[in-house]
Amino acid sequence: MNIQQFYDEGLAHASYAILSEGKMALVDPGRNPQPYYDYAAAAEAKIVAVIETHPHADFVSSHLEFHQNEGAIIYVSKLVGAEYPHTGFDEGDSFEMGKVSFHALHTPGHSPDSISILLKDENRKDYALFSGDTLFIGDVGRPDLREKAGNLKAQREELAKMMYHTVQDKLKPLADEVIVYPAHGAGSLCGKNLSDARQSTIGEQRASNWAFGNVDEVTFVNSLLEGQPYIPKYFGYDVDMNKKGAPAYQRSISQVSIWPEGSNLPEGALVIDSREQDKFRKGHLPGAINIMNGGKFETWLGSIVSPEEKFFLVADTVAELEILIFKAAKIGYEQLIRGAVVNPEGMTETENNFDVEAFKSNPDAFTIVDIRSKDEHKNSAIFEQSINIPLHELRERTGEIPTQKPVVVHCAGGYRSAAGSSIVAGALKNAKVLDFSEAIKDFQKEVH
Repeated sequence: MNIQQFYDEGLAHASYAILSEGKMALVDPGRNPQPYYDYAAAAEAKIVAVIETHPHADFVSSHLEFHQNEGAIIYVSKLVGAEYPHTGFDEGDSFEMGKVSFHALHTPGHSPDSISILLKDENRKDYALFSGDTLFIGDVGRPDLREKAGNLKAQREELAKMMYHTVQDKLKPLADEVIVYPAHGAGSLCGKNLSDARQSTIGEQRASNWAFGNVDEVTFVNSLLEGQPYIPKYFGYDVDMNKKGAPAYQRSISQVSIWPEGSNLPEGALVIDSREQDKFRKGHLPGAINIMNGGKFETWLGSIVSPEEKFFLVADTVAELEILIFKAAKIGYEQLIRGAVVNPEGMTETENNFDVEAFKSNPDAFTIVDIRSKDEHKNSAIFEQSINIPLHELRERTGEIPTQKPVVVHCAGGYRSAAGSSIVAGALKNAKVLDFSEAIKDFQKEVH
């Protein structure tokens, strides 16, 4: 038996391949099937099974593609109401592959249809738990994503109670040496206090994970519900896409329309400009939103742009456009791209330069907009007089920003404020909009 973890840094997503006797099973594979095909080819193994722990909210899975191309059986809880060909995999169900066997545990809490997969070795001993978004390293999955999406809707309090009983009845009884392989790590929005570690054991979690402590149900529920991160706009869209089964990856991205360099885009179109902020400042299309091609591009794309919208993608080079299309496809957003173009015509709009010294001498002369999360603002407000409008809500709430004074936008380090200031400038045409950018770091030091 061999277990291989595949890790996507952008989404902090972990998926797995389990090999035994020339056969391979996948757990929660990402959108691009190629890494799994490459691994199977190198191991001279056939992909015979794909297990989905639940319909994921934060990425699109390639399970249907493996069924269509390889004849792999998709195992998923019957509670999902999956619309693709599958085999129900619920509490008490199991299957063998080579010398190992896979056993389903119903572990609701993150979602009502979540399962965890207990892998038993050739001696039928519990060896590893593929815990999906139920158990993370240092935390458990958030319970507030399934009120509006999926086959089964559930209120967050109800799911938090389910998670309590999942920990008590399904996770605590497992042996200390059982290895824990979660579906996400630090940086994921599927939980709040995830560790950087990529794997652990039940024993380690018993000793260090708050959810394994001796707390009553009410305390557990309150702790779990408190301080969860925001829910990006794309999460419900991905749950529904995973329930149906996504279109084949390569074919879908090949259908994205690449427009000739310098093309004239339709007036009033939503434009996502991925170029570095310095280039964006020197010239961009009116109303364009500057989501730079960074480590979290796909998360912010799906947080700022709703799945009901279509958009144009702008970059410096064709190679950069291809990378961005791959990233958009991770969350199923390649289908929303009206066109991808290098340096379109009409990039004449410029951004104002922010004079930090002028701000320091008279901060009251500015309207300060803090676009960090509510918790970031609450726990460490950098400027007492600032207005907090989180970036993922900004497009809908720019009308709340007073424009009598110059508006300066800040985040924690400069990446989010590039997007935020471009949103505000595009919406408030008559206001002077400035970006604090990386200069905000000096003010944070003064606070602490």
